[in-house]
Amino acid sequence: MVILTLNCGSSSAKYQVYDWDNKDVLCVGIVERIGLEYSTIEQKSIGKEEYKARFSSPTHKEAIELILKMLADETYGCIKSLDEIGAVGHRVLHGGEMFKQSTLVTDEVVEKLKTIIPLGPLHMPANIMGIEAARKLMPNVPQAIVMDTAWHQTMPKEAYMYAVPYEWYEKYNVRRYGFHGTSHLYCAKRAAVLLGKENKDTNVIILHIGNGASACAVKNGVCVDTSMGLTPLEGLVMGTRSGDIDPAIISYISTNTGMNAQELDTCLNKKSGLMGLCGMSDRRDVHQAALDGNEKAQLSIDMECRRIKKYIGAYAALLGRVDAIVFTAGVGEMGEHIRKGSCEGLESIGIELDEEKNDLSHCRNAETCISKDSSKVKIFVIPTDEELVMTEDAYALMNGTYDIHTKFHYTFESPDYVNKARARGLKENLKKKPELERIIAVPPKKGSCFVKGC
Repeated sequence: MVILTLNCGSSSAKYQVYDWDNKDVLCVGIVERIGLEYSTIEQKSIGKEEYKARFSSPTHKEAIELILKMLADETYGCIKSLDEIGAVGHRVLHGGEMFKQSTLVTDEVVEKLKTIIPLGPLHMPANIMGIEAARKLMPNVPQAIVMDTAWHQTMPKEAYMYAVPYEWYEKYNVRRYGFHGTSHLYCAKRAAVLLGKENKDTNVIILHIGNGASACAVKNGVCVDTSMGLTPLEGLVMGTRSGDIDPAIISYISTNTGMNAQELDTCLNKKSGLMGLCGMSDRRDVHQAALDGNEKAQLSIDMECRRIKKYIGAYAALLGRVDAIVFTAGVGEMGEHIRKGSCEGLESIGIELDEEKNDLSHCRNAETCISKDSSKVKIFVIPTDEELVMTEDAYALMNGTYDIHTKFHYTFESPDYVNKARARGLKENLKKKPELERIIAVPPKKGSCFVKGC
């Protein structure tokens, strides 16, 4: 049996097929430019040639129709028949206060999701369109939703409430929700494994840094605070999002420019962050420009690292004891300069980055340890796996074995867990960079203090 996961954005649909019996990824793909003059699809199945094509996809329905067709394609596909699909997992941006954990999709669930659209107007309509299209095309296949906000539901009230009129919370659900939840969940549990600790005994700070970025404080295995808020706009400096700002800036700019609320929202979400500071949002471009002497690019990097460092310090104070700092997502996994800048000067609170190890850690197929041997706090780079969380939730919901994460055991919580696809990729990485071997983090053996690389 295989599990299909779908992540539908406003104009895209990412997907993955997972062989549950053999615990391996069979296929990954993405459809982009949905709703535009033409759409594109890229698909790679194990042992098959990559498929790329243009086609017409006015809505997510046409995109998912092509995805299902290509999954069973004799030349490019990964399964013989759609009957092999046992469940579908959908990523959903916002669960509001209605959905505090993953759940099976029903007509009632879809209608409830529609009432949450105002909390995520850019993402929720696409999420729902993807769910409805998949249900129509696969009416007899169990389907589940996995919310980005669910992991953060353990935050105490003093963490998720804002100091605004209380009726805003009562009438309009204004509170901190947090996002990147599936990523934070995966990394928190993998960090516990690498530390040789039980989840309930683990305190970590997770830094999910991609185009969007968020920090998460995990105490005794559960989220107690996070940087994103009502929407994904709050918190760290991001590719195109401002992160934390003085709210008075909004009315001030509106008065001076005549921009309305929607225009300001668009500016803060799509034209700010690194893009607003230096005209680029891709960290690789920003880094190269800084190396070439671009002062605004360097300022952007300095601001991003300073903001991350401030959150590390604040969360260290909240947690009291920090076992590890975890960097994840595209930039967290591949941006050595961001990791370095974020950890510099934190030696006084036990965080010591090893620059040589940090420079070596440029690989999405291995969990690495980049802290000095003397560091009281371990620093890990853990490639995230949101799709696996979605897959396992969907499978468990289909079988009636699912529960909240504190009472549920994921396969990747085992010290013996191996991601087969990444293991294959790591072999190739080690051929080109054998020295990477020495910083790979592995779970400590019983009775030992830690692992190679740390």
